[in-house]
Amino acid sequence: MHRGLLRFSGVCVLAGLLLSNRIWADNSKQVYTGTLGKAAIVLELDTRNGEGRYFYKKYRRDLALDGSREGDVLEMVEGSSMDSDSRPTLRLQPRLNGWTGEWNSPSGKSLKVELQPATIPDVPDGALPYFAELHDNFPYEYLRLQGLQLKKGSTQTFMGYTLQWWSEPTSETSLFEVVSGYSPEERQRINQQLMGRLWGEVVAYFSCSGSYSQSSQPLWIAPSVMSVRISTEYYCGGAYPNQINESLNLDIKTGKLLTLEDVFWVGQGKPLHYESYEGFVGASSEDYYNYRSKEFAPWLITQLLKRYPKEMTVTAEGENDCGYNEPEPWQFPSWYFSEKGITFTPSYPHVSAVCGYVEWGLLPYDQVKQHPGGVALQLP
Repeated sequence: MHRGLLRFSGVCVLAGLLLSNRIWADNSKQVYTGTLGKAAIVLELDTRNGEGRYFYKKYRRDLALDGSREGDVLEMVEGSSMDSDSRPTLRLQPRLNGWTGEWNSPSGKSLKVELQPATIPDVPDGALPYFAELHDNFPYEYLRLQGLQLKKGSTQTFMGYTLQWWSEPTSETSLFEVVSGYSPEERQRINQQLMGRLWGEVVAYFSCSGSYSQSSQPLWIAPSVMSVRISTEYYCGGAYPNQINESLNLDIKTGKLLTLEDVFWVGQGKPLHYESYEGFVGASSEDYYNYRSKEFAPWLITQLLKRYPKEMTVTAEGENDCGYNEPEPWQFPSWYFSEKGITFTPSYPHVSAVCGYVEWGLLPYDQVKQHPGGVALQLP
């Protein structure tokens, strides 16, 4: 995969890959429940190489497992190598319909481990489609969310629509439902997306072994489209913490998330449709990268230089060079609907994140409509 697309995946949609229904399924991983000492745990294990993760049901936070397989025996070390040189170990060997073994702390404490294949509860009637997807494809995450409840918050009126806010108390993640302003059918489809994303944020919080915080805000709500900003700050391992401002852009008629190519297309032929999760039917990552790097980004830079010549050459405070007039920051920009057009914001790695905090990159709807994407939309 090209470096630009890797950066796009790592920087711009990492939250989506961790946090929402775009988690990748892996059928080689098996899920077990059992006890570590007297504590109830859920463990996900790749028995081919001894890698996995687990959480205590009481706390729900992930603990990574990294190890190897010697014959039938799994020898694993708990936590990140960045945590310390001396870490707990987990030794498992197969037994009839499960695993048995010991957990040992660096101080010499030893606890018995007993595991059996997980029994996955049925999805309740009327549950969000998000939970059905977790149940069928990501049982570890489905079990993690068992027993959690959202807390009802304040109501808000935004652009003539009434919003009901919800939060999950432990993670403090939050998002809203639309409770008036659309038809009941439209509200149901929209709110399934929004509440699914909120639960995805909860998954991301518990999946992160470090720090994770999230906030959200409505950006634009109109009869045909909606944009919502999801802001996350997290450090889940690696060289640097990260900050992402992602926009959810919804088609009110269908309730589906819109990709930029659904709305806006400057390439040749039929608009591509690419989504970064397993199992979709659409454009290949190679075709998508080539379009974004060779057609879309150069075209967008040309338009922005005409409209914002000063802003496109300015340097953000504390930075040597943001390179707004170079293609790479605009290959995979964040974008959202606004009053007068689509607003684009460039993407940067964490070390240059301040360069991305701009809101002047607007293309008016009159120009957008000259380059329609793959979905018929009634834009403002």
